[in-house]
Amino acid sequence: MAKYRTHRTHSVAFKCQVVQEYLAGETLHGLARRHDLFRTLIRIRVDKYEAGAFDEDAEAADTIQEYEARIAALERLVGKQALELEFLKGAQRQGRQPGSGPMSVLTGPQASPSPKDAD
Repeated sequence: MAKYRTHRTHSVAFKCQVVQEYLAGETLHGLARRHDLFRTLIRIRVDKYEAGAFDEDAEAADTIQEYEARIAALERLVGKQALELEFLKGAQRQGRQPGSGPMSVLTGPQASPSPKDAD
């Protein structure tokens, strides 16, 4: 039965490592077996490396990492603000509603009669 490989995405560092191992004298067959890659894929990566394409990929990967870090920081900030908003909404619901009874600025709310005063 044939082995089916799923689509994988490798980092630029891994791609450079495989290419450098090939350029150091490792065989395509040995690299392909060790890293579970197709030999044609290794050839393609060697060609790209020699053409300087990995430099652009590395720069793009760095930019993406910076953006992902910024997005994560913004998501944390939004989460914190959402918690604060929910807390304030809950405090407002539990607090006294304005206009629910007579109140004086000088004396405060009117005292309610106690059952002992009813006698």
